[in-house]
Amino acid sequence: MGALTVPMLLARPFLRQDLPPSSAVVLRTKKPSFRSFSCSITSPAHQNLSSYSVPSLFTAATQTPATAMRGTEADVMGLLLKERIVFLGNNIDDFVADAIISQLLLLDAQDSTKDIRLFINSPGGSLSATMAIFDVVRLVRSDVSTIALGLAASTASIILGGGTKGKRLAMPNTRIMIHQPLGGASGQAIDVQIQAREVMHSKKNVTRIISEFTGRTYEQVEKDIDRDRYMSPMEAVEYGLIDAVIDEDSIMALAPVPDRVKSSRFNYEEISKDPRKFLTPDIPDDEIY
Repeated sequence: MGALTVPMLLARPFLRQDLPPSSAVVLRTKKPSFRSFSCSITSPAHQNLSSYSVPSLFTAATQTPATAMRGTEADVMGLLLKERIVFLGNNIDDFVADAIISQLLLLDAQDSTKDIRLFINSPGGSLSATMAIFDVVRLVRSDVSTIALGLAASTASIILGGGTKGKRLAMPNTRIMIHQPLGGASGQAIDVQIQAREVMHSKKNVTRIISEFTGRTYEQVEKDIDRDRYMSPMEAVEYGLIDAVIDEDSIMALAPVPDRVKSSRFNYEEISKDPRKFLTPDIPDDEIY
């Protein structure tokens, strides 16, 4: 007579219904336990135990959208997702991009008439992953309100500026930075040449995108992103990257951002020649008190 040990989360006797009448399956336990139990099979044909199988007492529940949403209640990100809030708080790579894209598509499919709020606190990252998020932000039918906090630098600033016009915001202590794409190459000369062409293509594409959502000329953006350009939220509003600054419980917008932002009336070459002229402007005598 042999004993068969089967791990199981159940500790009460049961009788097999599919064994021959002369067979009996008895469960022996000293006390309720979640470790295992042993059962003895008494049968004339007990030698052929392989013909019998222990029935599974645990059946996997069918996954439905309702059960999937209930599973998200256990974590903070899941609760934010239920409030139509998506949080981008890491370096942008393919894994992060897939997570952000899937959340945007899910919220848009659930209700395309409600806004999606995308909070951004990221130093940037992969340009290809950023472009994937940027395209989906433009693809979804819902308005995507982008909100910067902490730091929105490099490629993260592209996602920030790609939000719905009029709903691109920033916290008062945020720093925003734009610059040209970074790249490098090694290997044979022809391989370096191919990579160099790809880097130049990426720079032109980024320049075009920033020019479109800021309203500034291509030439001006190309000059501005040649080096790291950091901006305060107010400067970002003036530049056209965002539309307003959140101050406590209110939103401060400097002015409605036009479709095309006019170039500055100051000529920086003239300013460098005689800075005092611009630091001490002429004031009429009748305005001096």
